[in-house]
Amino acid sequence: MRVAIPVFPGSNCDHDALHACGTVMGWEAIPVWHQEPRLPEGTDLVFIPGGFSYGDYLRCGAIAALAPIMADIKRHADNGGLVLGLCNGFQILCEAQLLPGALLRNESLRFIHKRVHLRVERADLAFTAAMQPGQVIGIPIAHAEGNFTLDPAELVDLEARGGVAFRYCDASGNIGVKETPNGAVNGIAGIVNVRGNVLGMMPHPERAVEPEMGSVDGMGIFKSLAQAYSKALAKA
Repeated sequence: MRVAIPVFPGSNCDHDALHACGTVMGWEAIPVWHQEPRLPEGTDLVFIPGGFSYGDYLRCGAIAALAPIMADIKRHADNGGLVLGLCNGFQILCEAQLLPGALLRNESLRFIHKRVHLRVERADLAFTAAMQPGQVIGIPIAHAEGNFTLDPAELVDLEARGGVAFRYCDASGNIGVKETPNGAVNGIAGIVNVRGNVLGMMPHPERAVEPEMGSVDGMGIFKSLAQAYSKALAKA
């Protein structure tokens, strides 16, 4: 699998992404500077990493969403290509209108860095097919603006179409205000677009792919992507 990893001024999780995709998964992982006009030829997955693109000035992800490479990422997504945005990558996808909603300041107004539990809401996506519906996984978060919000009418539509991929929960899979670390509406931790080929989530599965990291629960997403790639090759 060929993975393009856009790098913006202030990105600091691009090396985590390169390690997870390249070293752990054995994929061809290519960093792509934000000023490039095109993704590498034959890109299968665009992985927009976390960090603080442009120092989080204006709004998180707002300036990065206007970078030259984003036009080709939109083209890739429109053509059915897979796009994964984690943490700041999720914020960028929302600012670029590839996903609905916005990420506001955490309800506590504090930066939060800890391991959380997530419940898998959909296991029929290219990003989740190696997991089970209702499965609980434990992976880290590290953000100050992870409070997902959406217009009430759009939220109804998002829920009705199965647009929520992950929710914050406790170790038993229970959803609630107490289990949501940042105040995100309906405990939403990750969402997909209508087509199901663009996923944005605040937690960091790339930081939970080796025992030395304290958890391998993030591997579910990478194994799912590997399965999707194998199926696409078989059809080709």
